[in-house]
Amino acid sequence: MIPLTDDPPAQTLAPRQIFRTVHVLRESLADAGGRAYLVGGAVRDAILGRETRDLDIAVHGDSRAAGSALARRLGGSLVVLDERRDVVRVVRPLGGNLALIDVAPIEGGIEDDLRRRDFTLDAMAVALHPTDSALTVIDPLDGMADTTAGVVRAVSPAVFDADPARLMRAPRLAAQLGFVIEDATRRAIRANAHLVGRVAAERVRDEFLKMLAEPGAASSLRLLDDLGLLCRIVPELAAAKGVTQPEEHHWDVFDHSIETVAQLERILQSDPVPSEADVCAVPRFDGMGAYFAEEIGDGTGRLTMLKLAALLHDVAKPATKTVDPSGRIRFLGHHRTGAEIAGRISERFRLSRRTADYVKALVEHHLRPSQMAAPGELPSRRALYRYYRDLDEAALGTLYLNLADYLGARGPDLDMAAWQEHCRVVGHVLTGRTVPGEVNELPKLIDGNHLMEAFGLEPGPLLGELLEAVSEAQAERLVSSREEALDLVRSRLSKGACIA
Repeated sequence: MIPLTDDPPAQTLAPRQIFRTVHVLRESLADAGGRAYLVGGAVRDAILGRETRDLDIAVHGDSRAAGSALARRLGGSLVVLDERRDVVRVVRPLGGNLALIDVAPIEGGIEDDLRRRDFTLDAMAVALHPTDSALTVIDPLDGMADTTAGVVRAVSPAVFDADPARLMRAPRLAAQLGFVIEDATRRAIRANAHLVGRVAAERVRDEFLKMLAEPGAASSLRLLDDLGLLCRIVPELAAAKGVTQPEEHHWDVFDHSIETVAQLERILQSDPVPSEADVCAVPRFDGMGAYFAEEIGDGTGRLTMLKLAALLHDVAKPATKTVDPSGRIRFLGHHRTGAEIAGRISERFRLSRRTADYVKALVEHHLRPSQMAAPGELPSRRALYRYYRDLDEAALGTLYLNLADYLGARGPDLDMAAWQEHCRVVGHVLTGRTVPGEVNELPKLIDGNHLMEAFGLEPGPLLGELLEAVSEAQAERLVSSREEALDLVRSRLSKGACIA
């Protein structure tokens, strides 16, 4: 049985949104007895009218007994998160009203527990044990006032030294909720920014990707930079500051990288504003929003990883910059070197292989849509075939990264006629693969066995090169039958040639 203690005085009435959640939890905890509280983000989100799936409960006494009671009543399973501190998690089946419920013991009284939390907007609680219907918020630090005012305020400057991951959580909350970080908290973050190096890479990654996932990611990146955090978590970006570019670029490399993230969000918005002529010129495809929202790995969608690639697409420019005697600035090979750097950053962030490869491919090929044909011409069917063959999963994302890069370079100096022409070329590449997987769905005319039988070839790289030459010719509609494919191979062999 959980021992009883007196409740602290309630501060203010709880919002109506929280009633149903509290009712369910109160009934579920009845078997465990004692006193328990709904704390943190669920209370904050109820005040804001936001949906909450993950809950935190603080209890006096046996947290495992309370967690077991919840699991039994809600049809979930119990997982021990922290053996030493007796923190447990109830995981409900997917499709339930609640996904995760973390249960932890209270050290001291509930107000003492709240004062040890990170930010005032998370330092509120609602008692789960009263039998009356009037729910009230326990709010010793005026978290409700900060929540309604849209302010992220640290409980004290010491919270960042106690857990440096809070350095990233503050700007993430600001991005997620559309809040501002109050001045004293900003100063405390700047003073402690160096401590972010003590945080596990996975925790930094999770907070960073959550920020990128939110709208207005470019503003969040500038906030991170202002707080002294961005170049600590991605130190490769520091060298980009102040690096000048050719005259067609409005910003230096660092500001251009962040502006590209902003332009990416603009061009991928679902309902372009008619007055934004540049965005309205962007080619689109059916199901575009759902495609970029689809999860690609690490619990994140394609768009989030596309924003990460946009931030990193020119990360190698400082290292590859040259200026010839005429004053011409070049960044030769920055896309290839950048892909290598992006790979190292992905490894440091512990990204999965799939997401890391996606980001690397986007960075490596971000220039390619602009280089597939001579100026004034459209890419050939062979160029289209090679593009989709080489980029595979990153093909569509690269088109929109390329468009964002273009806008992020010109800024207010955009030439609308040149932009519309660029969009026409990218649109041609987009419609060159009208059905996902079209390239792979071409009927197979010949295979390796046909070539070995017809020409006495041995298994080896030559077979693959010849089959690829047939596929390219098929994509260009130069061959459409087995006989024509064999004639092509015969011609290649007679010339002693294979594909480039």
